[in-house]
Amino acid sequence: MFIKRFHPKRLIPGIFRRILEKKYNFLWNNSLLGKNNKSFISNIKNKFKDEKLFLIANGPSLKDMDLTVLKDKHVMCMNRFYIYFDKIGFTPEFIVCVEDFVLEQFADDFNKLNIKYKFMNWRKHKIIPNSNFLKESFAFNPFFQTDLTKPTHFGGTVTFACLQLAYYLGFKEVIIVGMDHSFKEKGIANKIEVRKYEKDESHFDANYFPKGMKWKLPDLVKSEISYNIAKNIYENSGRKIIDCTIKGKCTIFEKGEFSNFI
Repeated sequence: MFIKRFHPKRLIPGIFRRILEKKYNFLWNNSLLGKNNKSFISNIKNKFKDEKLFLIANGPSLKDMDLTVLKDKHVMCMNRFYIYFDKIGFTPEFIVCVEDFVLEQFADDFNKLNIKYKFMNWRKHKIIPNSNFLKESFAFNPFFQTDLTKPTHFGGTVTFACLQLAYYLGFKEVIIVGMDHSFKEKGIANKIEVRKYEKDESHFDANYFPKGMKWKLPDLVKSEISYNIAKNIYENSGRKIIDCTIKGKCTIFEKGEFSNFI
């Protein structure tokens, strides 16, 4: 159970987050924007049934890949991958960002993005209004939501949110790249820190999180628990998640060669 892993520095802020979340729950269910957003989500369920999705994470291994070959594919990226759009020569179909501090610090960037499907955290609907939204549940243990008109668990990583969205959209096969599952920074998981290094060595670009920016330390244990949940859901539905990350440290998903799926 997750409660055994709670450190006091994580537990107290977690309690306050759950109290504050009541306001966002109310708006999700009762505001005009919330209702319109849920209607949109309902209308795109299984829109890409039985198709293949390439899911791009943000690890350093992306620097060793040629992603231009994905130009005419269904591609979902996450967080600040938009700074790589010029290099790959195209704009992915989807982008997902659910981390509060990323959205707060880079709201202007997200608002300027011209991308077909932009899914953000519902808590930030006021600062990134022209988006679609996912509603977070603060249940103690991760779970996989098959109806995204309802709150879901982000499982300690935006990748888990992406896998739920991909499932909801009907994708039969998800090919993951750039999920290195390894970070230079160490410490208490989910602790908010200010970047101290001149160069970001945990992501594909040295300026991904510039010095002085806030970020949360990753929770790899929670991520692996979430990935196992996703793997089981996919496999029980006759679907697949293939991890084609170069030298990726995650051992949950079936491994594959990227070139075999192009």
